[in-house]
Amino acid sequence: MTDDEIRALVDDPELRPGVPAVELAAACLGRLEEAHSMHAMITITPELALAQAREADDRRSRGDPLPLDGMPIVLKDNIDVAGVPTTVGSRLFADRVATEDAGVTRRLRAAGAVILGKANMHELAFGATSANEAFGPVVNPAAPDRIPGGSSGGSGAAVAADLCVGAIGTDTGGSVRLPASLCGVSGIRPTYGAVSNRGVQPMAASLDTVGPLARAVTDVRSLLAVVAGFDPEEPASSDRPLALDGTAELSGVRVGVVEAFLAAADPGVASCVRSLAVVLEELGASLSEVELPGWEDAVDACSRLIRGEALTLYGEALASRPEALEGGTRRRLALAADLRSADLERLRDAQVRWTDHLDDVFCAVDLLLTPTIPVEAPFAAGADTVETTNAVVPYTFVFAFAHVPALSLPCGTSAGGAPVGAQLAAARGRDGLVLRAGAAVQAVTDWHRSRAPWPFAGVTVAD
Repeated sequence: MTDDEIRALVDDPELRPGVPAVELAAACLGRLEEAHSMHAMITITPELALAQAREADDRRSRGDPLPLDGMPIVLKDNIDVAGVPTTVGSRLFADRVATEDAGVTRRLRAAGAVILGKANMHELAFGATSANEAFGPVVNPAAPDRIPGGSSGGSGAAVAADLCVGAIGTDTGGSVRLPASLCGVSGIRPTYGAVSNRGVQPMAASLDTVGPLARAVTDVRSLLAVVAGFDPEEPASSDRPLALDGTAELSGVRVGVVEAFLAAADPGVASCVRSLAVVLEELGASLSEVELPGWEDAVDACSRLIRGEALTLYGEALASRPEALEGGTRRRLALAADLRSADLERLRDAQVRWTDHLDDVFCAVDLLLTPTIPVEAPFAAGADTVETTNAVVPYTFVFAFAHVPALSLPCGTSAGGAPVGAQLAAARGRDGLVLRAGAAVQAVTDWHRSRAPWPFAGVTVAD
């Protein structure tokens, strides 16, 4: 299967049922092997993938397909797949093998998805560069000299290089949306509690959220429709169903443009996001300027809460096995050394207040529009974990701290040729609205179809 054929199948879901699932899975597995120098993956599972693909073909032949039948996907390596290592991108868990599937893995299997393997990530999901020392630094296929983002960097890179059709990542403060933006694909942080975290290694449990990535928002929505749902065995799981269906009509949808975020962003980033705002208006949405007073304090509190909860989880390892952790991870954990339990409770109180504030904002508008990241994609060479992470996360932290759904979708490239993402957020439970808006934009634009040349051009994958 050629590069162009795979791209066509990624871009047009209607073509996929006409191609045997085994053929598509084999092609993706071949690309994963060819692209090993990208370090997008930690573990590839060819036997599992081909077995699932054969089952999908059998169901199709019987006229009994499942919602995701034959869709090749990868899972971030902090999500359990029975019998497969879950390293969390760290030497700390190098020998750990999952004994059962995570909740989301079970849902994906039941929907007919084909699991190609486990994607590389920033160590312990605690950073935004994905320059993983244990398993190799993830290369951004859309801009190889730039970071791919994190912590779901391997998931974003795999989607951007068409190594798979979709991916599952996790987003604590921005770890799905950052790689989506920097790699030029689409990804959503769902409403907190909409997707079960059971079987997912935590990092900051009060914020951790599983979310899908794909090139097109329509595939993101298909994945979320499968993985979302109440899990009685997971304390943070919500029994409030997500309304993901609906028309692509945006007439009358009120979009609040956070002008202060655009003004503070790099000019090339702001220009791309303004282009997407024009498209929303052309589609019938009404735009107005919105202020978010106190957002800087919310970002600071979110950052401190993440570090504090991560130190609670990994403080013992930091003290007893520091050599098993990367230097950047050790330094970020050490930043929380002065936080006490009472401090964490105060930060959670601040989270409640910020959530209430955004609830009020969403009474006046339906969507908020911001850049996903305020700066042009940072260069990978010399990117410091602490400084680079701090530079890219402010606008994603704003919505993570309030537990609201937020979608990053491509909106062009900067002057330096790096992808730029726009972020759409809505009130809790209105995930369907952000996906509807994103899909409407992508129906009339081609930003999400833009790709860098396949770095292994000329190589044809055997069927």
